[in-house]
Amino acid sequence: MSQIHLDRADRLHLDGKLAEAVHAYREAVSADRSSFDAWSGLGHAAAALLEYGEAIPALREALNLRPGEARLRVNLAKALFAIGYVSEAMRENERAIREGDAAARAAAVANAAIMAPGDPELDHAAVLHSRARWAAAEAASVTPLRAAPAPGPRLRIAYYGSFFDRPNWMKMYMGVINAHDRDRFEVNLICDGAAPCAEAGYRDHDNDRIWEVTGMLNADLARHVAEAGIDVLVDLNGYSHPARLPLLLHRAAPVQIAWNGMYGTTGFPHLNALVGDARSILPEEERFCSEPILRVAQTYLPFTFFYEAPPVAPPPMLREGQVTFGSLNSAYKLTPKTLSVWSSILRAVPGSRLLLRNRGLDAASNRADLLSRFAAGGILPNRLTLEGGGTHDEFLRTYDRVDLALDTFPYNGGTTTAEALWQGVPVLTTVGDRWAGRTSRSLLVAAGYEEDVAADEDALVALAVRLAASPQHLARRRAGQRAAVAASPACDPAGLCRELEEIYRRTAEAAFRRRAAAPA
Repeated sequence: MSQIHLDRADRLHLDGKLAEAVHAYREAVSADRSSFDAWSGLGHAAAALLEYGEAIPALREALNLRPGEARLRVNLAKALFAIGYVSEAMRENERAIREGDAAARAAAVANAAIMAPGDPELDHAAVLHSRARWAAAEAASVTPLRAAPAPGPRLRIAYYGSFFDRPNWMKMYMGVINAHDRDRFEVNLICDGAAPCAEAGYRDHDNDRIWEVTGMLNADLARHVAEAGIDVLVDLNGYSHPARLPLLLHRAAPVQIAWNGMYGTTGFPHLNALVGDARSILPEEERFCSEPILRVAQTYLPFTFFYEAPPVAPPPMLREGQVTFGSLNSAYKLTPKTLSVWSSILRAVPGSRLLLRNRGLDAASNRADLLSRFAAGGILPNRLTLEGGGTHDEFLRTYDRVDLALDTFPYNGGTTTAEALWQGVPVLTTVGDRWAGRTSRSLLVAAGYEEDVAADEDALVALAVRLAASPQHLARRRAGQRAAVAASPACDPAGLCRELEEIYRRTAEAAFRRRAAAPA
């Protein structure tokens, strides 16, 4: 009987009928709980539906039956990471690296590089190791071009990224790109994905060059970059689009810089600079970076709302009589440490509630998993509101129902922090023990709200308790916060652009001098 269910489940899976396949796999494992294929199929079908709360136990059962299936272990790591079990995911990656075949090792090495900064159990050296290990693996098949600088009347800069058409992402980038002095700089935008557009904040300039390169191999793109004589190549993706990050290994431009999308070291050689600020990365941490760190005066993450956002609403606690904390951070940032801190806050503020919203919470098994994790910390479901995806406007309107936004640890919000501030909601965070844990600090200090950056988790709980008891203070602050933020360095991309232009100019001139001094 089990084989009948399994054969049917496999056919449904192959046909892409995932929900039906999951049901059939459940029947197969009910008939025979010792069936590796049934558990594995259930795990993979559930993961394809983004039902990680169901995929994880199924994949674990399969691995209990066949511990040597390293490729399955890689898939388990991805599922764990997707809903915040980052440390467990990293342990599964490392085991796959030790025990797997070449394909499993390669996948696990790449996954570990992506996940490492969000693992609270890893120190700076371990994060660098994970990322440098992947960079070395990628470099083994790359022959660098070693592009020769050729100074011209305008410095040729090229930004490459995958999200130029996304208004919610581009608020952190496009203000800088628009502010470039086109008399001194030629601007190239290399796009994996749709081209930049007015809806995403781009202001067209006659001499800008838009490259649409989706699907192009890194080696081919590198040759085009070199042939175009690009002086400064700037990575905007970081590990958000890891397939394109190895473009930097080709050394297609004499100057290569990472900015904005990177919340820790790239792990890659051949970079002239990684741009940060004094609030995001400390001097003593530079030795754990594979590239030189250049700091700008204010935040390296200024944002601009070039599209209409919903008006700021009064704090809901005025009408509800109770405080509502909230977070719209992605599910993979909801680590055990984060949930522990949030649970402490809820316990310390009687009657308070927590509203969480992200696309991962569309899945029933993910919601059930999250509720069980909170229950283990003494927080019952009646104090939680879990909501899934929606339009960008719907996400922003969620802040109408949030009094105080809570940050995630050790991987902070970035875009979510900017959006909460714009909607008048204070964001409570800590100083953080790594770059990824200080992005909110960078924004809050620049916005003039350093008092919302607590020294540690205990201080954060105390801060939340104090603010929750001050509804009139929150109402006054909320009414003026958008204007205050708009007038602050947190919303000054033109100022950052001038600093970046100076960084580009200095690093390019240094490259030109090195080239001129090199033996013929």
